[in-house]
Amino acid sequence: MTDTSPPPPPAAGNLDYRVAHLAERLATGDLGELGVRLELRGDAVLLTGTVPSTQCRDDICHLAREELAGHPVHCDILVAGTSSPDHGEDLT
Repeated sequence: MTDTSPPPPPAAGNLDYRVAHLAERLATGDLGELGVRLELRGDAVLLTGTVPSTQCRDDICHLAREELAGHPVHCDILVAGTSSPDHGEDLT
C-alpha cells in the first residue's frame, strides 16, 4: 500500500536548525557575509542588513530561498552606497 498523503509540515525546531545553518553558511562560505541577520517570524524568515552590492544581495536571497525551501523568505537587505560623492561638502 502506498501512502499518498502530503508530508507533514516541517517542525519549528527543524526550521531553527535550518536558519542557524544558513547563518553559518553565509558567514563562513564564499560570501563571507557577516552583515546579514536572520529572524524567525512565525514560519517565515526575515533577512535584514546591509551588503556591498546588488549581486551580493541577490546571491544571499537566492541561497536563503533554496536553503529554506517550503518557508516564506522575506529579503529586506539594503545595498550600501559606495559611489564617490558628486559634489564637494560645504564647511561653513
